[in-house]
Amino acid sequence: MERDDVESHAESIKNANQITGFQLFSMTTSMVMIVYGFAAFAKQGPTALFFLFLAGILWFIPVTKAAGEMASIDGWSRGGIFTWARNMLGEKTGWAALFYQWVHITVGMNTMMYFIIGCLSISVGLPIMNDNPFVKFGLMMVILWGLILVQQRGTKLTGKIAQWCFTLGVIIPVFFLLAIFIIYLAQGNPMLININFHSILPSSWSGDVLVGFVPFMLAFAGAEGSAPHVKDLDHPRVYPKVMLALAIAAIVSDIVGSMAIAGTIPNKDIQLSTGIVYAYGALVQKFGISVVIVEKLSGFLLAVGVLGEISSWVVGPNAGMFEAAKSGFLPPRFSKANKYGVETNVMILQGIIVSIMGALLTFGAGGSKANLSFQTAMSLTVALYTLMYMLLFISYMVLQIKHSDLNRPYVASKSKVMRLVYGGLGFILSAFGFFVTFFPPKDMIASSQRTYLTLLLTGFAVVFFIPFILYRYHKRWANELGLPAEETEKPTVVITPQAHGETAKK
Repeated sequence: MERDDVESHAESIKNANQITGFQLFSMTTSMVMIVYGFAAFAKQGPTALFFLFLAGILWFIPVTKAAGEMASIDGWSRGGIFTWARNMLGEKTGWAALFYQWVHITVGMNTMMYFIIGCLSISVGLPIMNDNPFVKFGLMMVILWGLILVQQRGTKLTGKIAQWCFTLGVIIPVFFLLAIFIIYLAQGNPMLININFHSILPSSWSGDVLVGFVPFMLAFAGAEGSAPHVKDLDHPRVYPKVMLALAIAAIVSDIVGSMAIAGTIPNKDIQLSTGIVYAYGALVQKFGISVVIVEKLSGFLLAVGVLGEISSWVVGPNAGMFEAAKSGFLPPRFSKANKYGVETNVMILQGIIVSIMGALLTFGAGGSKANLSFQTAMSLTVALYTLMYMLLFISYMVLQIKHSDLNRPYVASKSKVMRLVYGGLGFILSAFGFFVTFFPPKDMIASSQRTYLTLLLTGFAVVFFIPFILYRYHKRWANELGLPAEETEKPTVVITPQAHGETAKK
């Protein structure tokens, strides 16, 4: 290929993947603002406010601060957690961290698809879509592989999809919910929950109560997933502002959504995969508006919003996995991209794993037991994801202690002590979320608890060892790609010291 052709090809790839700050905000927000989690929050009643404080303030802010700082280091914008952990903790740990981030969404996507199908079943008036496991699984495959097909024309298209889905399926439904909830309260209608200092705190500090914290961790997870796309921004310096706006939007929407459901629907009647749709109906019936029409419309819009979330997750962690594949951590076929620079083979691999996990969760939990499938999928997602976050925060603290001279335009705080506080607090809450995940919820019957633990422990054990098994073939795959031997042993990302005249480290 001649030089002009190479430059033209590179320019076309850049244009296909360039995004604006608002598009990155839409992509990241659609990865973080999980409207399908509102019903799970509402199940906790007033205690949801306590868990929202822990996850939204004490954990989410450290995540955005740490991810933003590490993504802004010279040479670290590509690869996300893979690059960060690889440079700070070694390549085996970096690979494991990336794998846990990447594979967690293979479970999480099923949670999202359960929500989409539940909402659409209400919108079209066909309960069989949500109740029959075979119909449900078939629809999941249509959603999954349809979105993977759409992604093949570059990140720019994904940004547009996320932007429209975010507007239609998140902004409009959440603001509408906020408006009718305020009117509902202003008219003097009663809340089904009593909010005070004592009711906000957990009823006890046992594992089966604290496991209620699990969906709140998931609610604020994912901000680091878009970090590899900092390089695609037309103005990269807006990244910290995008993260700040994201934090505010996520916290406000989660409080509104969870309290609207908890205050209008009896706790025993809240369905995890469809609870928010029925909350709209419960609120508008006080105003003489057709409950059926509102539920059908809100169900459709919320489904559209989560479609945008899946679309963003298809390209987010896959960008990091593609960087790992090019370094020999996967068979060579996964290091190839299509003409738009999209990692098609990595996406197909992800789709296959999502399909397998979807079959196990849909049929393994007893088919029609929607709440059990949803709860297990959510818990396994959090177990895998918090494992990755522990490695992320360890990497961040190593950065502050040993490599504070690295050049980066954005730092979480001018105070090194404060930056270490962010890292330590994030690690502690990540570890807390990880351990309580393995306690069955207190309202789950004994037989369901056994199924829950069996599926959860089996899924976690299998996934935990996979990256270390794959790593045994790393040198062979790297050699097949023609990489120099030293590149299979050391980080390949250049680390540029801030002080001038020093030698760059590999």
